[in-house]
Amino acid sequence: MSTVTAVPLQPVKRSYIVYLWIGIALACLAAFLLARQGDDFMARNARANGVITTPSGLQYKVIEPGKPGAAKPTDTDIALVNYEGKLLNGTTFDKSQQPTPMPVAGVVPGFSEALKMMPKGAKYRVWIKPSLGYGAETKGPIPGNSTLAFDIELVDFLPEAVVRQMQQQQQMMGQGGMPGGAPGAMPGAPTSGMPPQ
Repeated sequence: MSTVTAVPLQPVKRSYIVYLWIGIALACLAAFLLARQGDDFMARNARANGVITTPSGLQYKVIEPGKPGAAKPTDTDIALVNYEGKLLNGTTFDKSQQPTPMPVAGVVPGFSEALKMMPKGAKYRVWIKPSLGYGAETKGPIPGNSTLAFDIELVDFLPEAVVRQMQQQQQMMGQGGMPGGAPGAMPGAPTSGMPPQ
């Protein structure tokens, strides 16, 4: 049998334990209120003039309706868009510097849903609740459970197969070179895979 020298622990003051529990309770309350902030905004925003709420909970407002009767993108299209994304506190987390090609099916569900409602030339303001955005996951400057606000302009769109074909043609042109000129894409050919405007 071994003998262990017992070192008595000093008792913890009761007030320290009370402060610890109060701190834990306040942290839980703050997390709950932060999660509810987006829900409260969406409920208030749904009553704003011109705001439409879809069955999924996406909210949007038409700023410019676009071309009447124009086709709308589908999941198999690549959309050319100008956009600015903000948090509810007004902080811009992303903004296109020029029209940007985006696969309609390759963005967060709320952004994709909005694109599929927009005809060419349309400008929408869109509010995406967390479940249609990044959910509880933190993505760079976007905290988890964030409601996102986007201004989106749909410049144009093409089927993904057409964009891939155009890219293959550009690659083939770049490999073979152009007679009387430098190797590369044909002058005036789009570099983004989307037609110039």
